[in-house]
Amino acid sequence: MRFCQGLVFMFLRGIIYLMGYCLCITFLFSCTQYQKLPPGDIENAGLFLPDGFEALVVVDSIGRARHLAVSEAGDIYVKLRVPDNEGRGLVVLRDTSKDGKADIIEYFGGYPDTGNYGTAMRIYNGYLYFSTAGEVYRYKMDPNSLLPIGDPELIVVDDYKNATYGYEHIAKPIAFDGKGNMYVSFGSPGDICQEFNRRPGSPGMDPCPQLEWHAGIWKFDANKLNQTQEMGQRYATGIRSVVAMDWNFEEDELYVVQHGRDDLNKSWPQFFSPWQSAVLPSEEFFRVKEGTDGGWPYYYYDHIEGKKKLNPEYGGDGKILGDAHLVEQPLIAFPGHFAPNDLHFYRGDQFPERYKNGAFVAFHGSTIRGPYPQGGYFVAFVPFEKGKPSGSWEVFADGFAGLDTIVNTGDALARPMGIAMGPDGSLYISESVKGKIWRIMYKGKKSKFGDDALAKLEERKRTRTNIKDPDEKLDNVEIGMVEAGEKIYNLYCSTCHQKDGKGDGNRFPPITESKMVNGRSKTLIELILKGMEGPVTIQGLAYNSVMPAHDFLNNAEISSLLTYIRKNFGNDSPSISALEVGKVREELRNKL
Repeated sequence: MRFCQGLVFMFLRGIIYLMGYCLCITFLFSCTQYQKLPPGDIENAGLFLPDGFEALVVVDSIGRARHLAVSEAGDIYVKLRVPDNEGRGLVVLRDTSKDGKADIIEYFGGYPDTGNYGTAMRIYNGYLYFSTAGEVYRYKMDPNSLLPIGDPELIVVDDYKNATYGYEHIAKPIAFDGKGNMYVSFGSPGDICQEFNRRPGSPGMDPCPQLEWHAGIWKFDANKLNQTQEMGQRYATGIRSVVAMDWNFEEDELYVVQHGRDDLNKSWPQFFSPWQSAVLPSEEFFRVKEGTDGGWPYYYYDHIEGKKKLNPEYGGDGKILGDAHLVEQPLIAFPGHFAPNDLHFYRGDQFPERYKNGAFVAFHGSTIRGPYPQGGYFVAFVPFEKGKPSGSWEVFADGFAGLDTIVNTGDALARPMGIAMGPDGSLYISESVKGKIWRIMYKGKKSKFGDDALAKLEERKRTRTNIKDPDEKLDNVEIGMVEAGEKIYNLYCSTCHQKDGKGDGNRFPPITESKMVNGRSKTLIELILKGMEGPVTIQGLAYNSVMPAHDFLNNAEISSLLTYIRKNFGNDSPSISALEVGKVREELRNKL
């Protein structure tokens, strides 16, 4: 009897084992992915993510990282904005211990670099493609080696330094369609194709001659060497500046997110308030087909009203639409100056089904939103279905900047830049301040992932000053600073520089329309902290007096004082934050 029971038990255990084995074969990825994924860092290394996601820092401070790519072996290749002291502008990272941390870091890349906007990094057909400001190169990859082999091959060159109209937007993002074609963005040489670039009130040139070789996407043979722009095909036009670009293989089409124009209020204060200039024009997400015309420089998009409008350089006033309906409309639009710097369509299986074939956008963050908090500095997600957004954009990852309100761009601890997917479906994000790379993984149950998991991110979208549209009065960060700065100025500075900032005409110089006041913020902060003694020439007149150090003022007081000075007396420059003052103060201490 016991012998029979033993046989039955062994038989049942065998069935259970086989059932488990079959289940793991059927759901192989689900059975193994969590065993392979390393643990996330404490508090997700500072990131706020949907429930079920974890993040870890792969590497920190490798240099100002731009775009990145991950090989099938899981090695991470990164393009630096500028080469290091030995001329190496590429970095490769490998994790041999499988703990998620890079333990091998190699710098490489011997190639001419004509500028400091190195951007692209993509792997295509066994080659590592990357770009500088003026060139697209590639290295042959070796599956048995961490480093590529041979010398870099020049694929496309842009003679931008001899451009007729300048060369402002010279980043060279690239994308591949899988058919041997490479797409390269050639950005606009100025802001809005004016007769005098960035001069307030200057009219736009009509027709815009810059469109012949700029503000568009060109298509090239990905395997042909030493191509010039003339050898490519202009694929799309009227797209001002693109850094975020990706080929959507599900739809077999190109998609981009455009940087919108600048300074609506500074150039046209009669039509646009500072608040409107902070949130407009929108960053436009385009589906780009051959022949697409995005409308630059004639039109801009207003996401608040959901309309494309005529730019004031061409007769607009913030209301006139003109013939905007004749150019491409965005699939979706984001608030102004978020600075979209990479786009990635997710094709992996690690994340919940919600993210499959959807678009991640890295927002590098604004520089010109004052007097309101700077916006962007996060990674968004746009759900997609049949080639179009199936819902509004969501916040996917936030917390990169490391502070609540970003007064000035330099305050941000990190600025998300590049996005790439690893072979297991993990998402990698680079940042450009010091060169940190995060790995984001999903550890929850995919079948239970829903809107509840997004709740805290949806709350951040409504409330965080770097994401929400600012309140016109409550979020003006300069109002309190200017008021406090005026009191400090009257107490400590007006005796010498006078109430009107014109000085006494004898011993103490004026600060009206001052090059120093409107110049580098670091120089001005040092002047307040260190003081100045000796002869100096201001506006053609010589002065020789003593300005005592005001290092007894705290960082917030100096911030308010300098912001007040830079916003009055005929001066018009961005505010200076307490964080900026603190950094300069610390640098001076370290020099002692």
